[in-house]
Amino acid sequence: MNRNETLEHIKKHPEVSVLIIGGGVNGIGAFRDLALQGVDALLVDRGDFCSGTSAGSSHMLHGGIRYLENGEFRLVNEALHERDRMLRNAPHYAKPLRTTIPIFRWFSGLLNAPLKFFNLLDRPGERGALVIKIGLTLYDWLLRGQAVMPKHEFRLRAAALRQYPHLNPEIVCAASYYDAWMPYPERICLEMLLDAEASNPDCHALNYLSAVAGDARSVTLRDELSGESFIVRPKVLVNAAGPWIDFVNRRMGRDERRFISGTKGSHLVLNHPDLLGATRDSEIFFENDDGRIVLILPYLGRVMIGTTDIRIDDPDDAVISDEEIDYILGMVDKVFPAIQVDRSHIVFSFSAVRPLPFSEGGATGQISRDHSIETIPADDNCRYPIYSLVGGKWTTFRAFSEQTTDRVLADLGLPRRTGTQDLAIGGGRAYPRGEQARLNWLRELQSRSELPIDRLRDLFERYGTRADEFAMFIAASGKDHALANHPGYSRREIEFILRNEKVTRLEDLVLRRTVIAMLGNLTRPLLDELAEICAATLVWSAERKEKEVQRARELLRSKHQIQL
Repeated sequence: MNRNETLEHIKKHPEVSVLIIGGGVNGIGAFRDLALQGVDALLVDRGDFCSGTSAGSSHMLHGGIRYLENGEFRLVNEALHERDRMLRNAPHYAKPLRTTIPIFRWFSGLLNAPLKFFNLLDRPGERGALVIKIGLTLYDWLLRGQAVMPKHEFRLRAAALRQYPHLNPEIVCAASYYDAWMPYPERICLEMLLDAEASNPDCHALNYLSAVAGDARSVTLRDELSGESFIVRPKVLVNAAGPWIDFVNRRMGRDERRFISGTKGSHLVLNHPDLLGATRDSEIFFENDDGRIVLILPYLGRVMIGTTDIRIDDPDDAVISDEEIDYILGMVDKVFPAIQVDRSHIVFSFSAVRPLPFSEGGATGQISRDHSIETIPADDNCRYPIYSLVGGKWTTFRAFSEQTTDRVLADLGLPRRTGTQDLAIGGGRAYPRGEQARLNWLRELQSRSELPIDRLRDLFERYGTRADEFAMFIAASGKDHALANHPGYSRREIEFILRNEKVTRLEDLVLRRTVIAMLGNLTRPLLDELAEICAATLVWSAERKEKEVQRARELLRSKHQIQL
C-alpha cells in the first residue's frame, strides 16, 4: 500500500495492538522485532524516518571505551557484541574501522579514573597512555575468544609519526584499535522498516504523522501533509521519540515525571583532501584540552569532525552555532597542527540531541549512555501503558529493541517466536564475502540485467544485495541516463527510491535516502532536477513541486548552513 492507502486503512481499522511514536533507530528496531513476533503495530513519526537523533550521530558503531571509566561494564560488553552482530548482519552498511588515539601524556588520569569509577569526580580530565592501555586491554578482554577484529596495539612516538607523518610531534605515543562505522545510518533504519513491513502485513509505518493528543483509550494522530486528524486505539504505546519523549508524554496527558536531559552534539563535514590523507583511512579519536572526546572520521571522500556536548531544553532548537563551528575547527590544530582548516572547507553541518536520562547537573560527558525502559502504567485515566525508551546508543539498538519487545509481549500475553541476533538487514542478506565472491555476484547480476559491471558495482556499494532490485528496475525500462547535474546517479535509480522507499518530501531524498547533500554535492540545478523527477514519479502539481524546493532550501539553510 502507498501512503494514502495506508492512511485510509488505519482510519477504517483504528484498533492496534502497539502504537510506536518515533521513527528513529530504537522505534524502528522495536517495530521490526514486534513484526517478526506476529504483532500488529503502527509506527508514526512527525517527520521523516531517521531524521532526528538517529541521523545526527557520529556514524560510529562502537563499544564506548570511555564508558569503562564510569564503571559501565555491562553497557560496553553489550555494545561490543552488538557491534560485531552489525558487522555480520549489515555488512553493506557496517564497516570495520581502524581507530587511532594520539596520546600526549604517560600518566595523566591515574587519579581521575578511579575517582570517576566511584562517582567521586564528574569533571573531564585528560587520559594518559597508562589509563588508555588499561581501557583497551579491558576492551579486548570483553571479547576474548570471539573477537572478529585485531587487538589493540601501541606505538611509541617515532613509529607513530612514521605511520601518521602529520600527527602533532608532541605526542609520546599512539594507540590503535578497531571499532566500526556506518556510512548510511538513515538507510539502515529504512531497510529495517521495509523488512518489518514485508514480514508482517499487519504492520505499517508512516512518516509525517504526528501524535498530538491522547485520552483514556485513544491517541489522536495528525497528517502533517493534509492537516487531517483521526484516532487510533492502542493496547500498548511505545514512546520512542528520543529527546522529544517528555513532550510526547505531556501530549498524552502523562507528565508525572521527566525522563530526558538532552545534550546537543554537532558535527562538520569538510572537503579537505590534505586532512583526509593525514588520517590514513583511520578515525582519529582524541581528547581536546577541555576533556571533550573528539573524532576526525574519513567519510566517503570527505572528513567528518565532531562532536560537542551542550545541554539543550528544546530539541527543535538544535542547530550548530558559530561558537561550535569555531570549536570543532579548532580541534584539528591539536592533532594535525601543520594542516590548516577554515570555514571554506565546510560542505555540510548537522546537529542532534542525545536523549540522555534526566539529571539535575554535572558534567554532560559523565551522564550514562545506557538505555532503560521507563514505564507509565495503565490506570483509569489512560487504559494503555506507556513505555518510554530512554537513552541508548546506535550500537545497542537491537538489544534495546529486544528488551522492549519482550516487555510488550508480556503485556499482550504473547510468546516470542524468533530472535533477531542473527537477522540480516536489507541488503546484507546473502551478502557475498570476499572479492571473488563479490565479483561472481556482480557477474551473475550483469548476465540478467545487461548493465555495465562498473554501474552494478556502484549500486552494490550503495545498497548491498538490494542492488539486484535496483538493477532489474533500471534494466526493465530499456533506457536510462545519468542525472545531468550528478552523473553518479541515474534517473531510474532515483525513480526506484521514490517508488519503493517511502519518500514523502524532496528533503527525504536529498538528506536521507542519499548522501548527496551531506557530501556537498547538492547544487540548485541538481535540486531542481531531483524535484522534477519527484513530481513526475509521485504525481506532484507544479505548485507542490515549487513548495518542496523552497522548503528543502530553507531547511538546508537553517539546519545545515547550505545556501542554494
